[in-house]
Amino acid sequence: MIYFDSAGSFPVLDEVKEKVIGTITSHYANPSSDHAAGVMAADGIEKVREQIAEMIGATPSEIIFTSGATESNNLALKGLLNCDLAKNKKHIITSKIEHKCILSICSYLESCGYEVTYLSPDSTGKISVDTVKTALRGDTALVSIMHVNNELGTLNPISEIGELCFQNGTLFHTDAAQSFGKTEIDVDDMNIDLLSLSAHKIGGIKGIGALYIRDARDIDVLPVIHGAGQEIGIRGGTVATPLVSGLGEACTIFPKYYVSADFAQINAHLERELKSKSIKYTINGENKLPHIVSLTLPEVDVITFLLAHREDFSLAQGSACSSKEIEASHVLKAIGLDREKAERTIRLSFDFNTTKHDISTLVSKLQTFIEGA
Repeated sequence: MIYFDSAGSFPVLDEVKEKVIGTITSHYANPSSDHAAGVMAADGIEKVREQIAEMIGATPSEIIFTSGATESNNLALKGLLNCDLAKNKKHIITSKIEHKCILSICSYLESCGYEVTYLSPDSTGKISVDTVKTALRGDTALVSIMHVNNELGTLNPISEIGELCFQNGTLFHTDAAQSFGKTEIDVDDMNIDLLSLSAHKIGGIKGIGALYIRDARDIDVLPVIHGAGQEIGIRGGTVATPLVSGLGEACTIFPKYYVSADFAQINAHLERELKSKSIKYTINGENKLPHIVSLTLPEVDVITFLLAHREDFSLAQGSACSSKEIEASHVLKAIGLDREKAERTIRLSFDFNTTKHDISTLVSKLQTFIEGA
């Protein structure tokens, strides 16, 4: 099977596997224990906390380990809206192209009495600063705009939005699950108050992620998971030492691999192959990370093609979390695609093992499918 779904979950790096297995053997103690084995496990966790903080320009005390970006997003929105910084403010701004997780949280918060403004992107999939500025109100508690869209790969102007929120005295959260480790992030320069990340988007193991919270020790954040005081009381539960170590290894290795990977050549080969086979196509989005391609194929019954080749290719129609649903992608509809075009769109996302031959194989199968239709 040829894997084209790294945006759903990046293949686990070999170095990460080795690190996790080694940590399972050597750091098996509870990191909250006072004995030497526990202290050794805790020290390993703190080194990774420092590593993540350095990558985004934060301090270690501002990094809270979670089970992944979904939990981080829940903690960011639910936890901060209950603190004094957002007291008596009942308005939230987000976008129509956020990950389904954020949209689900906002729907829940609406049931709790919050008012949510859902911003529309432009046709390229970007949320403009002006739309955020227009939506800001005196009672806006929080703005949550993703850094990189998981279906299109488009980058939002996070620095400009962050500056606007800072000037307005509004908390700013960004879901950076798709951007962390792939493009530069500095929470101070970008005026980011909260940032979510996940290990399995950068070759780490599923089940571990983190949330950056500006001045975390000084804010009364309401935990989503109550426990025995772990993670400075913000996130309960024994920290998964092996998974954290794997995240740390991914943080070390992945950015180097990503920078050196020639995704531009893969993209160029894809377009050459489509043109050479006379397959009509449109690539959605602009200003994108190079490993994600949203490809509309107007002549292809994509649903039938995916079912016919599910053993040959790992492909997604939209985000991996919702690709099993019949409903057309909310992201594609938000950028103006009608239902038919949205249903004839696939997301290709490449990894470090993707080859030109893989692309040629896919395009050949598409050509055969079109001719046989």
